[in-house]
Amino acid sequence: MTATTARAETSEQPPILLRQTQGSVAVLTLNRPNARNCLSEQLITDLHRAIDAAGQDPAVRAVVIAANGPAFSSGHDLKELTAHRGDADRGRAYFAHTMNICSAMMQAIVHLPKPVVACVQGIATAAGCQLVATCDLAVASDKASFATPGVDIGLFCSTPMVALTRNVPRKQAMEMLLTGEPVTAMAARQIGLINRVVAAGTERDAALDLARKVALKSAYTVKLGKTAFYRQAEMNLADAYRYAAEVMTENMMARDAEEGIGAFIEKRDPTWEDR
Repeated sequence: MTATTARAETSEQPPILLRQTQGSVAVLTLNRPNARNCLSEQLITDLHRAIDAAGQDPAVRAVVIAANGPAFSSGHDLKELTAHRGDADRGRAYFAHTMNICSAMMQAIVHLPKPVVACVQGIATAAGCQLVATCDLAVASDKASFATPGVDIGLFCSTPMVALTRNVPRKQAMEMLLTGEPVTAMAARQIGLINRVVAAGTERDAALDLARKVALKSAYTVKLGKTAFYRQAEMNLADAYRYAAEVMTENMMARDAEEGIGAFIEKRDPTWEDR
């Protein structure tokens, strides 16, 4: 079954976001190829809405975020931001609004109780790199590259830094942030920014395959585990273990854990009820 929703920024422009459901996986496609899929206010808003809709749809068990055109995303729409320099406050209120709604959209991905896989076919820079780092998993073409080049234009990538430093070791993150130089897909995999590198043109199939593998698991278990993963990462060691033990205990009481363990012991496939 395929459902498509689209919105045009103006009557002349194409839809900036498409949603297609392929089985149990919702594919959200950034569709501003002529603008290198830069994150306009409308695209951010539409993507956030699509993420929320995927979370509320029981038929969706995983999400893939992909993009049309040669670039995954070049980051914020600098022309849109610059247009507000003429505001009475020189754009301060609009800049804050844009950064806040983008941060809220990124957090919606983290808080979504379903796994999100980035499918990167080209460059992912600045907030585009942030989007990749925010997703739970990431598959990239061997032609893809990643950068946080804000420093080159006098605008340090501070919000992309938040997601980047939660994925990449500090020295590598600081090098990306301070030099603005791009890293290849292979280098991005080596430092932990992405999971897999595949031949150009196969990245969407690879991302869907990865999403479908996770979608086969108990939705209840995945939801519990994803929430716990991000919560414990912000705790000290003792608190993390205390919290994780509570989660494991709760998980053991779930129907799907009882079924899954029983199936393992009995050497059969489990039947999930997502509870």
